[in-house]
Amino acid sequence: MKKIGLIGILFLFFCVNIAFADEIDDCIKNYPGNQDPCITLIQKKVFELNNAIVPLQKESVGIRSKISSAKSQIVSMENQMILLTKRLIDKEADMEVQRILMEERVRRYYINSKKYTPIMIFLSSGESSGLLRQYTLFQAVISQDKNTVSNYILDLKNLELNKAKVLVEKNKIAVIKKDMETRFGFLAGEIKKAEAYKAVLSAKQRELEAQRFASLNLPTSLGAGPLMCTDDRKIDPGFGSGFAFFTFGIPHHVGLNQYGAFGRANVGQNYKDIINAYYNGVSIEKKPNITIKVKGYGSMSLENYLLGIYEVPSSWPMEALKAQVLAARSYALSYTNNGAKEICTTQACQVYKGGNKGGGWEQAVKATEGEVVTKNGQPITAWFASTAGAYTYTSGDIGWKSTDWTKRTRDTNGDINSFDDLFKKAYDKDSPCFYAAQGFRKKYNKSAWLKPSEVADVVNVILLAQKDSSVQNHLCYKNDSAHGCTDTWDFERVKTELRNRGGSPFNLINSVNISDWNKNEGRVNTISFSGDAGGASFAGATFKSYFNIRAPANISIVGPLYNVEKR
Repeated sequence: MKKIGLIGILFLFFCVNIAFADEIDDCIKNYPGNQDPCITLIQKKVFELNNAIVPLQKESVGIRSKISSAKSQIVSMENQMILLTKRLIDKEADMEVQRILMEERVRRYYINSKKYTPIMIFLSSGESSGLLRQYTLFQAVISQDKNTVSNYILDLKNLELNKAKVLVEKNKIAVIKKDMETRFGFLAGEIKKAEAYKAVLSAKQRELEAQRFASLNLPTSLGAGPLMCTDDRKIDPGFGSGFAFFTFGIPHHVGLNQYGAFGRANVGQNYKDIINAYYNGVSIEKKPNITIKVKGYGSMSLENYLLGIYEVPSSWPMEALKAQVLAARSYALSYTNNGAKEICTTQACQVYKGGNKGGGWEQAVKATEGEVVTKNGQPITAWFASTAGAYTYTSGDIGWKSTDWTKRTRDTNGDINSFDDLFKKAYDKDSPCFYAAQGFRKKYNKSAWLKPSEVADVVNVILLAQKDSSVQNHLCYKNDSAHGCTDTWDFERVKTELRNRGGSPFNLINSVNISDWNKNEGRVNTISFSGDAGGASFAGATFKSYFNIRAPANISIVGPLYNVEKR
């Protein structure tokens, strides 16, 4: 009954997913300037899907174990069958030898029985005692042969019986194994569909978060000009003590780290070293100077197009410029499919302003003419971004299509044991956006500082959502009636609802600590809070997700690695 209920939950999800997709579309259309309600709506569905998937995964693990056990039993029985069959063959061969010997003995017995009859033995006075001994001995041998044959026949029957029993048991277990494999296949299929649906929802959530981040006007690369991140540690919000959440780097963290290339060039790395630092298993090959189509500029040769790319300052070190040229050339070839389609001129592709940028950039283009970053002989989509914040990720890590040429990189000159080490050893540490709190409120001196009560509210929201997933549509920051977030609850309502469900809400947070983070991959594992209600800890990704829908204005955490500053 429990299994039927779980499967029913999944079936219900698949029956309503089209309608839910329509709900998301309606939410996006109705509230184009505020995606928080839509993100909350998706989070709720993902949470419910997880609740349905986890029991099925546990059941599938149990069934997988039983299948493995059944397979082991079948193999054991097959080995027994092989052994019994061999013993039967050996026994039958022995029986054949005994049969031949027995036939010879019977023949001789028949002859001797005619020769040595009891009457003849009785009448032979002189030889009677010897003949009697021969006759008695012969009878004993014949009796022994008969017993031997009888025992062989009995052993043969027992072996045949055991073989038949093993075969019956083997067939029974095979039936059980087949049934379990059928059940496992069904559960695996349901889990796969649920995971796929969850992936679609997660992708939509990332898309909506990206739209939220767009309000921050964060540049993807340096093509938009100098980075303008501010250091909120130097800003007084005007309300005393508070907390600010600083992210390392800015999206998207995939491929060549422009400020990282700058740092690597400054310590003597050449452009090929830099390329191999950011792309996985690639080669550098010469490709012909084809013609490509550029939006608004018409057709031109690839090399002339590169002269008008404005992605990094011409004043940067030559090896960093060369690395950027190779990334730009490779990206253009991949994006246009070797000239088959048009390439845009904004950060959506790569920034092109026409003409010849000149200076060091022109020198780098000409010095690397035709050189392309390839994988298996094909130009790669050589993504790049301004500031990775000491860590790059694969394209799949951030929700893009997985690729084998992107990779996770700890972009530092030496081992890392603390955040302080990142500030000293990260190759992109000179970027203004290496460590920054994103978003702001005008009334607090255009800063991202939050009051202790505002941080407590985010903590309470997570605690409440963990108690009752059905309330997530009330947990957005803005109090509007969007489809996915009706009757948004304020601080006090969240605390009341948490108390009603047996929780202890916080009024103030006194301290926040990144208690555990992955120093090789650059992700917060655990974040901990202490306040008037005691302590609370959450997974880093969980806190980030709720923070980005509950924090005021457009204040956001824009990457997986972040820290907390207190004033």
